[in-house]
Amino acid sequence: MTTTARDTDTPRGEPSTTPTATRERGDTGPGQAAEAAADAMTGLDMVLVDGARGPLRRLVPPARTTVRFGASLARHPDALARRAGALAQDLARIALGRSEIEASPKDKRFADPAWTGNPLLRRAMQAHIAAARAAVGLVDDADLDWQDDERIRFSLTNLVDALAPSNVPPLNPLMWKAVIDTGGKNVIGGTRRLISDLTSPPRVPSMVDSDAFTVGEDLAVTPGAVVLRTPVFELIQYRPTTETVRSVPLVMVPPTINKYYITDLAPGRSIVEHYLAAGQQVFMISWRNPTAENAEWGVDDYGQAVLDAMAAAQEITGSERVALQAFCSGGIITSMVLAHLAATGDLGRVAAASFAVTVLDWERAGTVGALMDPQAVQQAVEKSREKGFLDGAMLAEVFAWLRPNDLIWNYWVNNYLQDKSPPAFDILYWNADTTRMTAGLHRDFIDIAVHNSLATPGTASMLGSPVDLSAVDVDTYVTAGIADHLCPWQSCYRTTQLLGGESRFVLSTNGHIASLVNPPGNPKSTFQVAAQTPPDPDRWLASAEKVKGSWWPDFTAWLGERAGDEVPAPDALGSAAHPPMEDAPGTYIHES
Repeated sequence: MTTTARDTDTPRGEPSTTPTATRERGDTGPGQAAEAAADAMTGLDMVLVDGARGPLRRLVPPARTTVRFGASLARHPDALARRAGALAQDLARIALGRSEIEASPKDKRFADPAWTGNPLLRRAMQAHIAAARAAVGLVDDADLDWQDDERIRFSLTNLVDALAPSNVPPLNPLMWKAVIDTGGKNVIGGTRRLISDLTSPPRVPSMVDSDAFTVGEDLAVTPGAVVLRTPVFELIQYRPTTETVRSVPLVMVPPTINKYYITDLAPGRSIVEHYLAAGQQVFMISWRNPTAENAEWGVDDYGQAVLDAMAAAQEITGSERVALQAFCSGGIITSMVLAHLAATGDLGRVAAASFAVTVLDWERAGTVGALMDPQAVQQAVEKSREKGFLDGAMLAEVFAWLRPNDLIWNYWVNNYLQDKSPPAFDILYWNADTTRMTAGLHRDFIDIAVHNSLATPGTASMLGSPVDLSAVDVDTYVTAGIADHLCPWQSCYRTTQLLGGESRFVLSTNGHIASLVNPPGNPKSTFQVAAQTPPDPDRWLASAEKVKGSWWPDFTAWLGERAGDEVPAPDALGSAAHPPMEDAPGTYIHES
């Protein structure tokens, strides 16, 4: 989640219709909405701040930023006059029916033929696009420093998106078609949906019905058993699906935001399932959904949990070593655990490590220092301290307002104007299955980001050991998504420079989530890889080779070379010390 170079679907040479080009898409497909749900234009640190304070605070820029914006425009009256004149000319041509302004073919808000065939609707659409372009131009002309520029663009983007004629009930042709088809019942049903969404958090349109899937029946169905339960997590051991397995087990560390089953979605789309088919012994941490009673759990508590999971996997398999794979915020914790093991002389317990869409160096990835003042950061930490946790529903609301066309207004039209149920899609269901974050972990993560603690040896600590990532000399496999604005690939790439071992960096297609849930067989999937990892990510990209397909087989081949010899698969799960307690997916995943 960070401010970085803007990814746009606007064709080359065509100006975008909203202040930030990525907002202009208006995608309506569930897959695209799923990607938008976890691929918003901001930084993880910013989301953690907004998640405590509320997303609407950032819809209105700080007063000093607004003053500087106005003052800058006042210093450029010629530019202001030029923009106003151009807009007036555009509006005049629109009124006369002579305008050639068209929406981008990728802007699904105006895909219905009525937007071009009906004179009134065509003029409304053209006026909106013209005004949006003028707004973009004004921000460009103001020539603000990048912090103020981002603040103004974010606020202006949300305003422009909200005022789109497609969001206005009397103007939206899809609503009138629904009125005809249902005899007006869509108005009553849509109003009921709106009231229901507004009365319970997150107060945004539902992206998937709550009964669309059942965890343990439709999702997270890979067979296994809980072999360890602590107050912080459950450890799941999955049942092997091959006659022989690698002797070194793989322990997976999922994010601490949302539940673990992003790695175990439906059959055929499950990372866990694929690893088992490749002959890996797989263990999964399932984090508990904390309450206010767990407020003090911090990064040390979660680091100890990773150590406990490693010890259990070693005892059950009889292996002296484990491999680790961590995702997003789980990677932050795992990197610190590795540094602790290096400091205590126990790094030999780790055969290899993998970091997926994980940022460890926040020099250019962090946005709190740039876009939030210290008072805002302190307010965020204080609010989560008072409640004892950061509410996952509030985080979901933050994510939605970061991509309003995809995650607010798309569903506004579908759910409320047309009275349609949103499409059932597994990633969107997972995204809505929110969890809380303890106040202690929230505080620690923000502190790490603000001070960029992991980039300077000895600045952070894990379980009493100073964190020096350069001392972590195990082989690592680092993945990122080329369109990921949550954890930009350049920031993920810098992990290869912080760690002391040999790194293989893989750049997948798509953004934060689609780069992970990327099963083999998708003809559009590709990834890029190079033999070396030089300091400059652009040099790496220039030398990288594009490979068709998913990175999953590449990872399992890489891991297989480091995961020991093949041995007969165990006949039973667990051990005498860690007997199976219940079938996967366990108990904690169902806690709300």
